[in-house]
Amino acid sequence: MDHSTSLTQHIRATPEKVWAVISDIPGSAATLTGIESVQMLSDGPYGEGTRWKETRTMMGRSETVEMWVAQADPPRSTTVKAQQGGADYTTRFSLAERGGGTDLMLTFGAGVAKPTLLSKVTMALFGKIGMSMTRKALAKDLAEIAAKAESL
Repeated sequence: MDHSTSLTQHIRATPEKVWAVISDIPGSAATLTGIESVQMLSDGPYGEGTRWKETRTMMGRSETVEMWVAQADPPRSTTVKAQQGGADYTTRFSLAERGGGTDLMLTFGAGVAKPTLLSKVTMALFGKIGMSMTRKALAKDLAEIAAKAESL
């Protein structure tokens, strides 16, 4: 019942500069046009356990989701998790130095924790459409992360 997608963006910046952008949660609303606002729920530097609420507009609706860092290995990878409406979301960023820059790979997955008949039917009907829209939003995020990292 899980849905996932992966995208890769080559960025003309070092992994450290790319990491600085993806780990700057308080500044993410200024970097990513899809984010309306961020409210930090924890103090300290980016790392496992960092929590925040992120408000985004998707499909014409504004939604606020609590997110947290489940794994961080700077500047190589990080995994961010969220749960909402019975769904579990996982976003993993992997950074690899290549060609004088960085390949940033983003893998996004969504799954239903306890699928019901209704959720199974809904995912079968709308899952592909939802993932297509999510993929477009993630591609835009990656392009904006690249632009920011390349400007540092």
